[in-house]
Amino acid sequence: MQKATNTATVSVNTLNCALELSKKTWLLAIQFPDREQPSVYSIKGGDAAALLARLITARKRWAKVSGSAPTIVLCYEVGYDAFWLARFLMAHDIECLVIDAGSLEVQRRSRRVKTDRVDLKKLLRTLSAWCRGERHVWSVVRIPTIEEEDLRRSHRERGRLIGERTAHINRIRGLLFAQGIRIGSSIPKTLALEKLVTGDGRPLPPRLAAEIDREMNRLAMVQKQIDEVERERDTAPTACEETEKKRHLLLQLKSIGPTHAALLSREVYYRHFENQRQLGSFLGLTSSPYKSGEEEHCQGISRAGSGRVRAVMIEAAWLWVWHQPKSALTRWFLERTAGQSQRVRKIMIVALARKLAIALWRFVELGLVPDGAILSPRVVAKAR
Repeated sequence: MQKATNTATVSVNTLNCALELSKKTWLLAIQFPDREQPSVYSIKGGDAAALLARLITARKRWAKVSGSAPTIVLCYEVGYDAFWLARFLMAHDIECLVIDAGSLEVQRRSRRVKTDRVDLKKLLRTLSAWCRGERHVWSVVRIPTIEEEDLRRSHRERGRLIGERTAHINRIRGLLFAQGIRIGSSIPKTLALEKLVTGDGRPLPPRLAAEIDREMNRLAMVQKQIDEVERERDTAPTACEETEKKRHLLLQLKSIGPTHAALLSREVYYRHFENQRQLGSFLGLTSSPYKSGEEEHCQGISRAGSGRVRAVMIEAAWLWVWHQPKSALTRWFLERTAGQSQRVRKIMIVALARKLAIALWRFVELGLVPDGAILSPRVVAKAR
């Protein structure tokens, strides 16, 4: 009985608001309790002051009707504007929910009406359901602190730079291959272009040599930036002491290098998980069963969350098998893949990645070393 009373009180003294963001225009919908249809306002994109003024005006208006200032709950889908707007609104006593757009249900019709106003009103209806206690209607994104968000910049930038480096290397190799010149996967820092001879015995054409030289300069610049970012990633001071403690713990395990330790600690293990199911769901490594009538099968992993983090977790699982041959996880993997095809091994490595993620989570949270795991040689040398 008490629960129903509280729900009614919240619905009367709360203004539910939804925000549809785009680069040029923001659409704001405010649901006043005395109206059936929400009020919709157009705001210039990025004008947070105008948005706040509109919300304050709505609060004052409803305060005159109800006799007390209402609580404002606003939601929007995470996108280009990320989290700065949520921090701005929360600093002005407005509760803000950032929603994972992929968690919203959509109609399965082949042709459905989709406009910003339709999406806005649907977002507002879903917010009302969430406020009534229906927590399954969407997934709320955890808003990281400014320090936590800034801590991710180094390894994310490094990932983009690695992609640029690969593109430059492939371009140089491709240009030379077209002239009958084959070089290895690693290009020397000083490549004497004037000494190279094409497959038919000619020197490189001048324009082609100039293009390759420019590619070499860009490659050198990217490599220099990668070195700078890696130093920043590993040595720059940060206020997130708990996250850095977990990063150093991961480095104690053989097969976990600086790149994986930084990404896993700053993208995954900085969060609080209630149990291993939540961790597996966050990584998208849990199964997606399909059962309808007599038909029943598994559709594979859910692939929720960050694909980059999931790929790194699977890569870490392969490295674990290679560098931790005596661990219980490796023995489990080898027993189930003995005599199996490469396809089965690829399927089982995903299962191992999920188990490894849980084992690493217990290690950084509780200090439980994975069964049979050995410390990294650099940690042992430092202890001596």
